[in-house]
Order: sequence, then C-alpha cells, then structure tokens
Amino acid sequence: MANALEQIVARKRVEVEKAKTITPLETLHERISELGRPRNLFAAVVAHRRPLETRVIAEVKRMSPSAGVIREDFDPVWIATRYHEAGAAAISCLTDEQDFGGHLGYIQQIRDVVPLPVLRKDFIVDQYQLHESRAAGADGILLIAEVLGEGEIVDMLILAHELGLTTIVEAHDVDRLLRIRHHIGFPHSGYSLLGINNRDLKTMTTDLSHTLRCVDFIDDRSVVVSESGIRTPQDLMKLRMHGIQAVLVGEHLLRQPDPGDALADLLTPVLH
Repeated sequence: MANALEQIVARKRVEVEKAKTITPLETLHERISELGRPRNLFAAVVAHRRPLETRVIAEVKRMSPSAGVIREDFDPVWIATRYHEAGAAAISCLTDEQDFGGHLGYIQQIRDVVPLPVLRKDFIVDQYQLHESRAAGADGILLIAEVLGEGEIVDMLILAHELGLTTIVEAHDVDRLLRIRHHIGFPHSGYSLLGINNRDLKTMTTDLSHTLRCVDFIDDRSVVVSESGIRTPQDLMKLRMHGIQAVLVGEHLLRQPDPGDALADLLTPVLH
C-alpha cells in the first residue's frame, strides 16, 4: 500500500497541474470572494463536549483501494442527510475520483442540504488544492503526514487559516506523529485537529489500540480525532476513557443498509 500511496500522490500531482490550466487561481479567488464564511468544523468537533460524548465526523465515500466498492447504491446527499439526522458532528467527503469514486462537486451538493461542516478528504499535495477546496464549499481539509513534508504542512496550515479552513493533520505512525504534533494549533489555536489513523499502511489492517498507544505522546487530547477501525459503542467508550472524544468513521457505516441507523447505533450509550 505504501507503493500504492506513492502512485496515487504522483497521479494527484498530474491532476493538480491539469486543474490549474482549466481553472486558474484567479478564478478560484473570485469564487471564494462570493462565498460566506466557512462553517466552523473545529468547533463542531471540539466545542462544548459533555464528558461522555463522542463527536463523529461521518464519511461519505463509494469505494477505496483497500476495500473495493463499499456501497453500490451510492447517493452522497442521502448518506450525508442520514448522518445528520443520526447525530453526526460533521461530514467527511472523499473527492478523489479514480480510487475512491468521489467528486469535488459532492461537497456543495451536501452543503446545500445538510447544515453541518464538510471536510474535503483527498490527497492534498499542492497549495492550489486549498483554494480549490474553499471555492468548492469545503469547510475543512485533510493533510496527510505521509504525503507532505513538515515544511509543506506548516505552509498549508498558514494558508488554511487565511482561508478559514479547519485542518485535520493525519499521521499513521508514531514517527510521523512526533514530527507533526507540535504544529497542531499553528498559526492560531482553534483551526487544526490531529488525526491518528489506525490503519497500518503496510498490512492495511486496523487496530484501535494504535490510537491508545499514540496518545501517550500528546499533551492536548481534546484535538485528537481517531480514524479507522471504529465499529461499536464500546470502541467509543474505550477511546473516551483515554481522553479521545472525536472520531472519523466511514466504511463500517457505509456497509450497513442505512448508514444513519448504523451511526445512531454507534452513538448508543454503553450501559454499565
């Protein structure tokens, strides 16, 4: 998968250069100037949480390289609507077309119907994509530490702040986590979250214990989002016991007949 990730990133760089010729940066700036302020994804995930509450960023995606087609009857607006009705705090929308069956246009389609902040989840390799994301209606973006250098992440955090975008800076392993953890909250607190992905990129297996091991290296657990491998209310309880009150969940919900019902079940309180 590490090699597959390199291939995706190489493809994405070609796609971005093509996008720049089709839609110049000046055009994106014009579109952004016509938009209102982004919805506050950071606040939706972090602010005013109760002690036994977990905020869920619920994901919309049709497929992935590791799982294949996850949902044949894929309707991004209906899925996002059901998530909202079930108590999601925000929506994560895959926009990579080739490997995830996404589309940049899904963001605005979802936003037109659902009042939640929408995270653009893609392989961000160029600052152009931040402008592109904001112009498409995104309220937040994902930055992957395995894809970007430390300096690139810092520059993108600055630009994201200027655009009013919340960032989730995601790491898959402890080494990457140690390199990026001190950048969370830069250049201004209240705009960035720290994602810990429980999927091993070498084996493609998920292990919730990965988050529990990683949080020992994190001072402020309030901004941590645990991602991948979360399936049960007991998983959420286990994370809360370690100070983690935000998660990103997708594949488990999307494999169920009704993703909204699945999210409601996930958020069901655990009886002691």
